[in-house]
This record gives sequence, C-alpha cells and structure tokens, in this order.
Amino acid sequence: MQNRILEFTNILRRAGIRVSTAEALDAFRALEVLSIDDREVFRDALGATMVKRAADVSIFNELFDLFWSGFYHSLRESFDQASAGLPERMDYEALLRQIAELLQAPEGEFPALSDLARAMLTGDLGQLESLIRSAAEGAGIERIENFLQVGFFSRRTLEGLGAERAAGELRELSDRLRAAGMSPDESEALSSLIDRLMDAIRNSVRNFTEREIQQRNHDYMEKFRQETLLEKSFYHLTEDEVRKMREVVERLAQKIKNILTIRRKRMKRGKLDLHQTLRRNMSHGGIPFEMIWKHRKKDRPKLVILCDVSSSVANVSRFMLQFCYSLQEAFTKIRSFIFVAELGEVTHLFKDAEISDSIERALQGGGVVNVYTRSNFGNAFYAFTQNYLAAVDKKTTVLVLGDARNNYNDPKAWCLREIHSKAKNVIWLNPENPSAWGFGDSVMNRYTPFVEVAEECRNLRQLSNLIDGLILR
Repeated sequence: MQNRILEFTNILRRAGIRVSTAEALDAFRALEVLSIDDREVFRDALGATMVKRAADVSIFNELFDLFWSGFYHSLRESFDQASAGLPERMDYEALLRQIAELLQAPEGEFPALSDLARAMLTGDLGQLESLIRSAAEGAGIERIENFLQVGFFSRRTLEGLGAERAAGELRELSDRLRAAGMSPDESEALSSLIDRLMDAIRNSVRNFTEREIQQRNHDYMEKFRQETLLEKSFYHLTEDEVRKMREVVERLAQKIKNILTIRRKRMKRGKLDLHQTLRRNMSHGGIPFEMIWKHRKKDRPKLVILCDVSSSVANVSRFMLQFCYSLQEAFTKIRSFIFVAELGEVTHLFKDAEISDSIERALQGGGVVNVYTRSNFGNAFYAFTQNYLAAVDKKTTVLVLGDARNNYNDPKAWCLREIHSKAKNVIWLNPENPSAWGFGDSVMNRYTPFVEVAEECRNLRQLSNLIDGLILR
C-alpha cells in the first residue's frame, strides 16, 4: 500500500499539486489509524494530508478517481456489455459452464488456450487486468506523453497481450465445439460472443491507455484542454465548456494580477537613473555609493463597460465581465452598463454578490432592461449620453462590447462621438469577423471613426490579449 501511495503522490506532483515528503508521511500515519476499506474515509485522509489549496481539490478528486477507482471496474463494464449483446434466449452463464467442462477434456482433443483466451472465456477479470497491465508495461506505457500516442501504445499493448493469437484460438475452439456436437444456436451465440469479447478487450486496452495518460500527464492534458478552449469560438461553447471556461478565465486573471504585483513592486522601488547616479557620485571618483532612482507613477484608469447582452453575444459578455471584475484592483473604478435596446446600470450587482452570480443576473437583464427585444445600439448610446455622460472623463477608458447589428435602426453615431470626445479612449470588441462589419444590418463602419481600437473578439485568447493590452501596456 505504501508503494501505491508513493506512486499516487508522484502523480499529484506531476499534476502541479505540491506534496512534500512530510505530507506523504502524514498520509501513512493517518492510514495506520483509519480504515482503508471505507472509500470516502480513505479519500478524505489523503486529501487532508496532501492538499493545501482549494484550487487543487478538483484536480485531486479527479486523479483519486482515476488512480484508486481501479481499472477493474471499467473492465467489468466492458465485459458485461459484451455478454449483454447475446440473444435473450441464450443463457450466458450456462454457455460458459459448458465451455469450461469441454476445456477439461483430454489434452489434444481441443486446442490449448493461452492465458488471455482462457481468461476471456471464463470471465476471470482479475487475470485479465493483470495481463493488460503487464503487457502495457512491456509496451513502455510510462513513456506516453500525449493523446496522439494513445493509438500507438494501445496497438503495442494488444500485440504484447497476444490479442490476435487469442482470437484465432477462440475461433478454432468454436469450430471444434461445433464439430463436437454443439447446437447451431449455441454455436452462433459463441461466435457472436467471441467477436464481442475481442471488441471488449480492445476497448479495455484503449481505456487503460487513456487512463494512464490522464494519470501521468494530467498537467499536460489540462494545459491542452485550456489551449483548446482558448481558441474555441464563444458561439460554439457547450454548457460544460462554459463552466470550464470560467476556471480558465480565473487562471488568466490571476496571471495578470501576478504581473501587476511585480510591476507595482518595481515602480515602488523605481528604476535606476544611471545618469544622475554618476553625476551625484563624481565626488567619490565615480564609485556609486549613492544610488538615484527614477520614480514614475502610472495612474490606474477608470473603466466604463457598455455591454450588449442580447443572445447573440451573451457568452462574450459573460467572460468579458468576469475578466474585468476579476481585475478590478487594476482600475480606479468600474461602472457597468448593459443594453439590448434599453440601457441600464448593473454596477450595484457586483457589490452585492459573487462575480459568477452577478454576471448571470446581468445577462438576464438585472431587472433594469428587457433582454427579449431586438438590438438597438443607437437607442442605447443615446440613453447613455443623456443620463450617464458625466461618468466619462479624460482618465476613463470606455469598453464597448457588441456585434453592432442594429436591425436597421438609426445608429446615432454622434452619440458615440460625444462619448469619445470626453473619454481617454474608446475600445470596441466585436465577436464578428471584420469582413462582416458594415454589411446587412451591421453599422460597425459608422462607429469605427470614433474608437481608438476596434478588434474582433470571438474566443478567449483574443479577449485575454485585449484585456492584457488594456491593463499592462
């Protein structure tokens, strides 16, 4: 058991969870007084001694299930499905008993079966698991690095397992049993069973290989999944991907926070002024006894967000709001407005609840706008200039998110011009490709003269780069 715990500890470390030697020893001591027969107690004991950060809990739980749930249960499911495909009138257990009796016949009457073929026929799942693990080790499964290698290592494992040879043995056995007097129905059922057992063994080997890569390269796979999400269009996200995307946004926001923290420390100390340092130390023969630092204060900008929450851009709005409020310490002040045709302020939502809850309320209109109407950008901008223009000054960055599909209404571009004249800068993020701007009911071409930056933003990588440029440059 200690060796298995040490192996599990190494898997956690490769996944980015910091587990010290002392913590591994604590796990050993905990298991000396706790029952390992109770799965939940066992999980809690390992988690309590090895996991220190809340962010690592989900990774620990996933790896625990992969490592300790056992390949055996997956193997059982595959072989249960194989037997479930037999005709209802056939008694699977009786068929296997009959085969087992025939296999006890004098040597030479029926062909000798390999360990794999015999384990498949008799349903010895423990033996099958042992054979697959041994063949995988012989195939060098510990060298697997990414999913592109799953097919290669699965084939190598099947070859080491002797799967094709076992299939040949079973088919020859089927022919011999038919010749020995097995009924046509039973013979047909056996042939079908053999095909299904071979499919089960192939699926089980592939499943084992995939489980190994998830255990051994969890960190790599997590980065691969995140990279895939970064590039995927907001329009095509599933509900599960939206949930995972929230975690990715949190990590990206934390990364930018870390960079900001480092920059603030450097700004607090200042940058070495080489020219003034040399001048000040002329009396010391040029030896820099006294250091002179440049101090340059960088003001944090104010941020006003005008966010289209119509269904066509809801996901873009969701993640942009999450990004900005996760980084709110980078701004002096954030004020948020949502619109479809009407415009309303939702800044107060982010003071009363968690970011995720506030965003969901905002996307539903926040009680201030009707989200089930047709977009009217001109009307929203006009409402802003009439009621909220005082919120904009020369320290304010105005961030507009929307597809500029105005349903052939008056765009009132002069309203955006008024906003632009008072703001430090105006940035427009549009989830549509620039080639579509200005066509159909798009009035993006009417607004672009009054913005400093107009960029396509339809995946998380583009959004991250734009927010990064807004804050860090």
